Parts: sequence; C-alpha cells; structure tokens
Amino acid sequence: MSQAWQQYRSAPKQGTRLMRFEELPPGDTRSLTLQSESGSFPLLLVRLDDTPLAYVNACPHQYLPLDQRGKRVLSQDGEQLRCTNHDATFSARTGEGIGGLGEGCALDPVPLSLDDDGWLVIGMSD
Repeated sequence: MSQAWQQYRSAPKQGTRLMRFEELPPGDTRSLTLQSESGSFPLLLVRLDDTPLAYVNACPHQYLPLDQRGKRVLSQDGEQLRCTNHDATFSARTGEGIGGLGEGCALDPVPLSLDDDGWLVIGMSD
C-alpha cells in the first residue's frame, strides 16, 4: 500500500481512532475531517461488505473533496467512487482511476485496522 497519505502535513498519527466499525453500514461511505495541531485531514471511509477502506478525501484531479457537491460518491453496486465535482471515477477497492478525469491517477489509500473494542483506527491493515 502506498504511504503517500503520510506526506500530507496534517496526516493523522498511527492508532488514531476514527469511529466504531458497526456505525458504518455495508455499502456506505463516511467523510471525516480529522483535526490536529498540524491542521485538517480529509478522510473518506468506505465499507464494502465487511471490508473497511479509507482514502484521503481529495480527488487527484484538483484535490477537491470527492463529496464536495453531494454525499453520494459510492456507486449503487459498491464498486466505484465518483468525484462529485468533475465525475472522475475510481475503483472503490483499490482507489485506481478508472474513468473520466480519474484515468491515470489514483486516490491515496490510508491503512485501517480494527482494534479490540471495535473501533476503526489509522494503522497497518491486516
């Protein structure tokens, strides 16, 4: 997994708790803004079945949030993320650009793990 997310000045620390896994329904997304002394970090959580994924919520086309113009960024089949600004399309599973202005770029994945209390945390995924 790419570690590009760590290059953001406001990148959260490993072990940062995000939310309880059960609060993110399958086939849904959640946009979070993590605050720290270094600034705001935009994060997009995605749950595909029982698999949690996270990406920096910044379309590589113009670094605007994918959900800036609407919260519905996950396709009905759960396989694609769509930027609401310019319709750039990305694989929900890998973040790779697969259509429109997303072709040739990728979202920056952020590793997740599940702690013993059922929280999604920033960290190395299994």
